[in-house]
Amino acid sequence: MACRISELVLGCSDPEVLARFWCEVLDYVVLDREHDGTLEIGPREGFGGPQPTIILSAREEPEPGKSRLHIDVNATDRDQADELERLLTLGARPADIGQTGDDAWHVLADPEGNEFCLLRTRLAPL
Repeated sequence: MACRISELVLGCSDPEVLARFWCEVLDYVVLDREHDGTLEIGPREGFGGPQPTIILSAREEPEPGKSRLHIDVNATDRDQADELERLLTLGARPADIGQTGDDAWHVLADPEGNEFCLLRTRLAPL
């Protein structure tokens, strides 16, 4: 038996802002709010389905060093260029990590600067 990713945890200074952003990007909803400001977002079906939930954990200070985790996303209902435009409208911004310009993906940053990639391949919706 193998493990399966069930949650991704992202430390951030404003979970509400990132929840709004990632809910729009992924068509997720807020599943839970903790008293300390931590939010869990995920698919409407909730925790335990084929898609992982994301825990947005409030942190007053950024953690030292570069994050070792980022999220890759693929559009499900439009091509990459249209999805890029949508993400930029939602508040993403281009991030330069040394890409060549001939890459099959776009490196972006969410409103708090967490890098993520928009990949080229369109996936079937779940």
